[in-house]
Amino acid sequence: MTREDVVAKTKEVIYNCFPDLAGMDIQEDTVINTETAIDSMGFVLVICKLEAMFDVKVPERQWNKLQTLGDVVDAIYKRLPKS
Repeated sequence: MTREDVVAKTKEVIYNCFPDLAGMDIQEDTVINTETAIDSMGFVLVICKLEAMFDVKVPERQWNKLQTLGDVVDAIYKRLPKS
């Protein structure tokens, strides 16, 4: 799986969890909590869905360091098994 695949799937999860953001063009430098208005509980929901989808675990202590879409994608992508 490529990093671009992870970006696409992450956006898909965000849009599915928050349908009112469907018209928003979320980029890798989009700050999730301020530019999308996703609160901390919503962010936890997104991370948990991504962990389940990709069968990875992002340590909770790292969650508060994830601010942009790119940060989230990097956290998921680096934990994927490399083939």
